[in-house]
Amino acid sequence: MAQPRSATPVYLDPKAPVERRVDDLLRRMTLKEKAGQLNLPCVYVAALGRDVASKTEACKRFAAGTYTDEIGPGSGFFTLANQILLEGTRQQAEFLNALQRIALTQTRLRVPLLEDEESTHGVMLPGGTIFPEGLTIGSSFDMDLVKSIYSAAAAEARSLGIHMLSTLVLEVDRDPRMGRNEEAYTEDPYFYAQIAKNIVEGTQGTNIAAPDKTIAVLTDFPTQSQPTSGLERGSIELSERTIREAFLPPWIAAFRAGGLGVMAGYPEIDDVPAHASKKWMNDILRTELGFKGIVESEGGGFGTLIYEHIVPTQKQAGALAVRAGVDLDITYEPAYMGPLIENVREGRVPMALVDRAVRRILEQKFRLGLFEHPYIDPDRAVRIVHSRAHQDLALRAGREGIVLLKNERNLLPLKKDLKSIAVIGPNADDARNQIGDYSPRALLYPVTTILQGIQAKVSPETKVVAVKGCTVTGSDRSGIAEAVREAKAADVAIVVVGESQPGGTGNHHERATDGEGNDVASLDLSGVQEDLVQAVYATGTPTVLVLTNGRPLSIRWEAEHVPAILEAWLPGEFGGTAVAGVLFGDYNPSGRLAITIPRGVGQLPAYYNYKPSKAYWIAERHRGYADMPATPLYPFGYGLSYTRFEYSNLRISPPQIKPAGTARVSVDIKNTGARAGVETAQLYIHEAYTPVAMPIEQLRGFERVALNPGEIKTVTFTLKPTDLELLDEHMRRAVVPGDFEIMAGKSAEDLPLKGTLEVRN
Repeated sequence: MAQPRSATPVYLDPKAPVERRVDDLLRRMTLKEKAGQLNLPCVYVAALGRDVASKTEACKRFAAGTYTDEIGPGSGFFTLANQILLEGTRQQAEFLNALQRIALTQTRLRVPLLEDEESTHGVMLPGGTIFPEGLTIGSSFDMDLVKSIYSAAAAEARSLGIHMLSTLVLEVDRDPRMGRNEEAYTEDPYFYAQIAKNIVEGTQGTNIAAPDKTIAVLTDFPTQSQPTSGLERGSIELSERTIREAFLPPWIAAFRAGGLGVMAGYPEIDDVPAHASKKWMNDILRTELGFKGIVESEGGGFGTLIYEHIVPTQKQAGALAVRAGVDLDITYEPAYMGPLIENVREGRVPMALVDRAVRRILEQKFRLGLFEHPYIDPDRAVRIVHSRAHQDLALRAGREGIVLLKNERNLLPLKKDLKSIAVIGPNADDARNQIGDYSPRALLYPVTTILQGIQAKVSPETKVVAVKGCTVTGSDRSGIAEAVREAKAADVAIVVVGESQPGGTGNHHERATDGEGNDVASLDLSGVQEDLVQAVYATGTPTVLVLTNGRPLSIRWEAEHVPAILEAWLPGEFGGTAVAGVLFGDYNPSGRLAITIPRGVGQLPAYYNYKPSKAYWIAERHRGYADMPATPLYPFGYGLSYTRFEYSNLRISPPQIKPAGTARVSVDIKNTGARAGVETAQLYIHEAYTPVAMPIEQLRGFERVALNPGEIKTVTFTLKPTDLELLDEHMRRAVVPGDFEIMAGKSAEDLPLKGTLEVRN
């Protein structure tokens, strides 16, 4: 019996299973409507207008399906709020509601919109909380903090009507020359896997329909972080073994945690650009690793197939990409618009491939609950975005990520009642250079700079004098003389140098030295910053160096001469308060390096978990480079405290296990200093005499331990088969029986406790 024409379509029935709803909606869609669902354009593209007014109107028409006759109503938008909604939370919430109303009242099938926003370190829009970026978060070694940051970002985003958070970077940072690696967290694949798990759990939770959760879009699969010459979009000339050993662990952890979004990478891998690689984007990503979500293009990603000379046109690029498994275009490229429709009609692309991509997108729209709950409450958004709790979390993150690299004769912490302090350097009072890339286009709240943090921390009687001294780049030394005069007159000089971020310095003629698209050939301090540091140090005034940077810097001279050095990385909107808290002792630094700091760029790659051949040349042959040692300036896991910690009593239980067994490793840690502090205990392993060469050591456990003076705590790590396995000569994961050296301590180079775990059949 036929249903009455007024019956509710299955796809609008909230009681129907998602699969049936998707099937029903797909059957009703025209090819143009399907193509519309494959487009989620970045609002910064010129195709949607060149100013706020024209882009605003274009977004309304794109949602209604009237902006272009090539495709039907669009799927949604990428980074809309950050581009055109610059007034803050209420404007953003109300406009995104208005766009949903257009989609639900002015289109034939009433399919709600997806909104996607960048969220490398907080949802990227005016008014959103700006958390620390990249290595600041990694150097905290605090997984509860990681989960909390991305939970907060998801809560802010969803309260505004944003459903996907992108640029959640899972790219192991093994070449810091590439600027966008400042968005990554660590060089270590095991550590990164723990971070990835917590990013996904924080962003998505267990139910993406919840009012405080979003889809996590993880960037960029399988990797683009160790490109040829360290240049953006350079080819990935790594073996599949290396990719699997060093770069896939974070992705595997993220998918096991349920990650539902992936962005395809720019580079070619095995000489095939990722956007055309069925091997990586389908066979490995979906079939082998079990990914169940949406694959987005990178910005302009289909163009990679053209400039790599794979195909000459967007039409051909689109055919390759949809076959490979790229579902969603984010930059208004022709590949998934009119030319895709032509490909289908001409028989070059099967309709089944288009349906496959559309199905994946619609499924997530249903699972997000958008068909039932498309609108949000602007009043609730105002309460959540940049809340006091989120501000406090940003401050906590900034504090925990600061690493004390050097503290000769306990120069730090400083007294708050010093008579005078000279705060010197181009980054002392630069907000943009402190917060990093992927930060809001408009800053609606003040960012506390390091100068401001110092001024707020000292006594009213302390004279604080600020001198820029020089710029981050350039050769102008004219400001150094003033810096020297003020340093001579001060009790302490605090020099704040580092890198220039996109939008930073206030000098539009100075190019950014870090962030996406800003790669470097040298890791030394740029411009005349080192001259500034040397001139201040030469005054004889006690000097403290503070670094704000997104990559490790090869500060050889400073490490030898300057008595106190703080690595602040990119500490976020409350970074000045965080740095000042460490400088003056309100917070005992607990950060540990999540990446190796090399002596020079010629040491790259400098990661700690290298193979025995390198160790043989360094240790057994007592050889380094002809012009410098091969050892790092500061090793992975390193970081000082205002107190001291002592390790003892390593226990391995049981001392012998089978390949499928589990062992526990315990160590005792004592605070032997005079003040409370947090130590990050680290566990490393190495198995010798294996069928394939294994790294000299691999991190397999870490734990932050808070200890009062004189207090002793026991830390216990669990080693599971997955911690002991290797990728054998047949590219299969297996635990190979043998003797595992177990090492525990403070860093990759400070491991006082050693023992042996026997694995026997």
